[in-house]
Amino acid sequence: MSYMLVYGTKAVIPAWVEIPSLRVIQEAMLDDTEWIWVRQEQLMLIDEKRIDAVCHGQLYQNRMASAFNKRVKPRQFTPGLLFLKKIFPHQEEAKGKFAPNWKGPYMVHRVLSGGALILEETDVRINRKPINLDAIKRYYV
Repeated sequence: MSYMLVYGTKAVIPAWVEIPSLRVIQEAMLDDTEWIWVRQEQLMLIDEKRIDAVCHGQLYQNRMASAFNKRVKPRQFTPGLLFLKKIFPHQEEAKGKFAPNWKGPYMVHRVLSGGALILEETDVRINRKPINLDAIKRYYV
């Protein structure tokens, strides 16, 4: 209603223009045979439009993945390297605003597939829980 007050015409949704409904066809004054022919032609083109949309989506995803992968630097981990482990706010070690953000150093005990490590402390106690690569940073002595 507000569209009509501002622009002086009734709003038509773009889907109605692309795939017309019975009301739009009646306003366009098409006869029945022409309406049936136009409608069948549109129904045949729907599959092509869907395939075009899927192809466009896949091309877009490939472009985004390649743009992201250009900036990713592969990280190599070998047992014996030293790392610091991030202290997350929900952990009991986080005790306020002035508490440290990193804990360690830890040594890499084992490298797991899928981007996880099992760390061991410097006194050779092995943590059984794997830790994700985004929660560690290299410690240089």
